Amino acid sequence: MPKIVVVYLSTSGNTKAMACAIVEGAISRNVDAVAMTFHEAKMEDMKSADAIAVGSSTFNYRMLPPMEKFIDGLAKVNAKGKFGAAFGSYGWSGEAPVMIAEKMREIGMKVIDPVLRIQYAPSEKDLEECKRLGKDLANKLKPAK
Repeated sequence: MPKIVVVYLSTSGNTKAMACAIVEGAISRNVDAVAMTFHEAKMEDMKSADAIAVGSSTFNYRMLPPMEKFIDGLAKVNAKGKFGAAFGSYGWSGEAPVMIAEKMREIGMKVIDPVLRIQYAPSEKDLEECKRLGKDLANKLKPAK
């Protein structure tokens, strides 16, 4: 069964809510999916994943520094060619998801567009968008019939 790993770093819980909804969407398409914080994520998990979604809140117009290091680590586990998605919440500017997608593309990942950016706490409509992203990611992993 294809596997999606959703890694997030959330300062206020908003990006975590997004990650959980992405997993819910992927599971609804019969794909193995798990959300984990940046602190729980191991590079071994990334090696075995067929797709990786990375989420960070935006702080001072950037992604959180630990996430930048984490994405650099993806290059070392040969994430090239894997599907990826970028997401995150923000209060003012919202650059983090775009930066995540750029870094994922630099290491050769196939990133689903558009990146998912949600201001403040996600509404029910926003969470539906997160679920849709999980479904889209899952559909990319299923062989064409």
